[in-house]
Amino acid sequence: MFNSTKLLNNTLIQSGVFRYYCIKATKSKPTATTKWPLKNVTKMYGQPTSGTHPHLLKDGEVLPYIQQNELQERRQKLIENITYHTSKYNKDIKRHLIIVPSATKQYMSDKIPYVFRQSTDFLYLSGCLEPDSCLVLATTESPSQHCVTMFMRETDSHSELWDGPRTSIEDAVGLFGVDQALPVSELGSYIKFYMKSNPQSILWYDYITPVQKNIHKVMQDFLNEKFNKLWESPNRFIHQLRLIKSPAEIKLMQKSCDIASDAIAKTIRFARPGLSEHQIFANMEYECKMNGAEYLAYPPVVAGGNRANIIHYINNNQIVNDGEMVLMDAGCEYHGYSSDITRTWPINGKFNQQQIAIYEALLDVQADLIKMCCDFPSLDYLFETMCTLLGKQLQNIGLIPKTVSSASLIKMAYQFCPHHVSHYLGMDVHDTSTISRSIKIEPGMIITVEPGVYVTYNHRVPKEFQGMGVRIEDDVLITENGPVVLTKNCPKSVEDIERLAKENQV
Repeated sequence: MFNSTKLLNNTLIQSGVFRYYCIKATKSKPTATTKWPLKNVTKMYGQPTSGTHPHLLKDGEVLPYIQQNELQERRQKLIENITYHTSKYNKDIKRHLIIVPSATKQYMSDKIPYVFRQSTDFLYLSGCLEPDSCLVLATTESPSQHCVTMFMRETDSHSELWDGPRTSIEDAVGLFGVDQALPVSELGSYIKFYMKSNPQSILWYDYITPVQKNIHKVMQDFLNEKFNKLWESPNRFIHQLRLIKSPAEIKLMQKSCDIASDAIAKTIRFARPGLSEHQIFANMEYECKMNGAEYLAYPPVVAGGNRANIIHYINNNQIVNDGEMVLMDAGCEYHGYSSDITRTWPINGKFNQQQIAIYEALLDVQADLIKMCCDFPSLDYLFETMCTLLGKQLQNIGLIPKTVSSASLIKMAYQFCPHHVSHYLGMDVHDTSTISRSIKIEPGMIITVEPGVYVTYNHRVPKEFQGMGVRIEDDVLITENGPVVLTKNCPKSVEDIERLAKENQV
């Protein structure tokens, strides 16, 4: 259990009458039978380090491109933002306990796990890739003074025989740049001790959408006790930080976009009539992983013909026939950062008259929307503008009558494109979900721009257009000097698409 006596003997922070204490982790001592130094032995951790994976990480990096001091700055900024926000509404509350759990392993069947993916909020603040952990930030009356504790699984030789090494509690302090590390089994006692010592504190924890069952059970037990507690979710404050990408994050995003762009180009070249959507999907995944992506960022859409009108079609199990187009919406995840691209191409290498009319109309709309990002509009405003621009383009090619009013034009355009034209992009594909799309975009944000046209057999349009679905999507970095298309290397012009698609025709 949590040793409060030991805790009280280790003063870390003092502020007026408030005394906050943290246990400083001590390094384990070698046993008498161990001969030091060990030669030709690399110390193992629960994740890559610059020592074990020099091809991925440089000295000082906890994750590729992400230095330890950047993680520390993120945590400091989170505390400052939460403290400032709270002070505006309740000046009596000056202490905060912020609980951010990791993800846990999920199993498809007995002892057979799914591929583990870390909780992005936890990863953003900690740099830790291990499951069943928890980051706790405890403040004093001053935001500049706080204690960061990493709660980790204890090392276990039997478990590590099967699942691989864990980062020891002793090594966690140095690896993640935290003040102390403790066994995750002591989390409940730690929280109770802190809150009883500081009854006017706010507990910050996402109680509504928990990410780890064991941590949530600890929090339920704590919040059911009978002493006074205030709690709120920290998610929106974490997302506000994640919304603006650092230079290191932009490098990771660019790499993710480059890998996916190259994979899509090679997949367009690979595809031909008679292949299944699954084979096209497999080629995309192969190319991404061969170039360093850990996995695809989401189940891709690979939709031939009329199936492209199903916005989130992921069955990917039909044959693509001569004369049809393929709509592929796919991206990869590169060390925690996602790309999201959509391209549509003729499987036989040549757009027909109706296909090229819709495709070029979308190209024009997308180009105008990307240029608009110079003025820092909101994503919602981009969507409203898309409906107007798309409506006019569809009038020009005969899908919407030219006699309709302006109000009706927008409504009719929405019927051809019933999804938003943009979302935030970053560690998650639909990133920072608590951030409204009504705010103006700012430098450092990364967004998608993805107009589409979906002509079902129910639309009252010329038969030659029916059954077509087309979308073009790029990832765009917002800067002071204008938008930067991170996916610019992914072929998009009619000429480039047709040239690639013809290369593998039999």
